[in-house]
Amino acid sequence: MNSVHLIGNLATDVELRDVGEGKKVASFLLAVDRGAREGGADFVWVSAWDRQAELCAEYLAKGSRVALDGRLKSRTWEQDGRRRDAVEVVARRVEFLSSPNGRERDAVVVPFEAVGS
Repeated sequence: MNSVHLIGNLATDVELRDVGEGKKVASFLLAVDRGAREGGADFVWVSAWDRQAELCAEYLAKGSRVALDGRLKSRTWEQDGRRRDAVEVVARRVEFLSSPNGRERDAVVVPFEAVGS
């Protein structure tokens, strides 16, 4: 089963791109605290698709707190003659946990839309 559940803060602003055929993708880096014992954070690239991507781009900014459910997706490519690998989370559901001004508030759930690949 490929399922990921994360809560964290955006470490970047949301980048919204049109990928053709009416599809859009939003990408952002999510900082997830490791907890008190380990300290620090892990940084994970997240992508959201279509209407969910548009809502993320409209309402989220660097520092926004979110909870998300999704799946892991790995990619491999060549750059400068070297093999590159990356793992990202493709979001199925995103909950906005902070208001646009950064204060905590009741969660707003972005409903699941058709998720691209």
